[in-house]
Amino acid sequence: MERTLENANIQKPSFRDRGIPKRKTIDLQGEGLVKTDFLNREKGFPLVIRPTIDGLNLIAWVSKNKEFLESNLLRHGAILFRNFGNQAVEDFERFIQTASGQLLDYTYRSTPRQRVGGNVFTSTEYPPEMSIFLHNENSYSRNWAMKLFFLCVRSAESGGETPIADSRTIYEKIDAEIRERFSRKKVMYVRNYGSDVDLSWQNVFQTESKAEVEEYCRKVNMSFEWLGNERLRTRQICQSVATHPKTGKMVWFNQANLFHVSSLPLEIQNSLLASYEEEFLPRNVYFGDGERIEASVIEHINQVYSREMVSFPWQKGDILMLDNMLMAHGRNPFTGQRKIVVGMAEPFSNEIFSLD
Repeated sequence: MERTLENANIQKPSFRDRGIPKRKTIDLQGEGLVKTDFLNREKGFPLVIRPTIDGLNLIAWVSKNKEFLESNLLRHGAILFRNFGNQAVEDFERFIQTASGQLLDYTYRSTPRQRVGGNVFTSTEYPPEMSIFLHNENSYSRNWAMKLFFLCVRSAESGGETPIADSRTIYEKIDAEIRERFSRKKVMYVRNYGSDVDLSWQNVFQTESKAEVEEYCRKVNMSFEWLGNERLRTRQICQSVATHPKTGKMVWFNQANLFHVSSLPLEIQNSLLASYEEEFLPRNVYFGDGERIEASVIEHINQVYSREMVSFPWQKGDILMLDNMLMAHGRNPFTGQRKIVVGMAEPFSNEIFSLD
């Protein structure tokens, strides 16, 4: 009778019998696989994680060390992964999924971006000579991502850093009288679409349907007014400060400094104000009761950000992970080619406001 492998008592040769060393299993939670330090020890962020062995798989390591990452992110606000090798956009997306779950789409947009794959987008596509003031992503809304991720695909020839600042410290350093006004009155964002100067409403809301725009506005308690076939004005009152849901710490959390007309370069300010009445500016910001926010107040806020920010040169393959409520970010001007891509995760909704 023919013997099969199922009933034959055959001993397979071992790796040792063949003279082949058995591959060692790496304990991804074991000590010594990574080392940590700070780019700015005085401020205590960002925490930098580097591998101590060649070829350490970043995604596999993250999957085994989520609690370590979460506790350190809540403490420091920012973690920089460096020297793990070049990361493709697909790997970056898997990294985010492993660390924080499914990526979020970029809806109700404020700046021009391009999708590069899945829900990974280019960073804000403003001219390279422009600075982008520090801010928390989507803090002009009542819905935002708790986690924000950046991947350096290509670093600039010069400049192009992504400065970051601790929103807890910003809250503490803002002048007490200004902080109290913002906390009490909140912030109202006013946007006019259809001027060809800023993003179109189709781009911002990612739809060609006016009915879908209106449905979104009602859902988030945003007032809207159609001023013509392609012209739309929206108003929404949002938080100016917020309490982090896990740490319980107060943070400065708004984009008044980005939306205020005084933050634009003087030449652009003058051009806009010569072309539009204030109520028709493509975007502007007021206190929640409609009172104007003085330019001197916005200047003070930007000065606080400037004093507290940490800036560092990007290296190709760097991944920066931010708690979006604890850490603000911006962009420095740059020369040459630069490509930073962005992903977001962990949606959070602030439902405590009304327009009453």
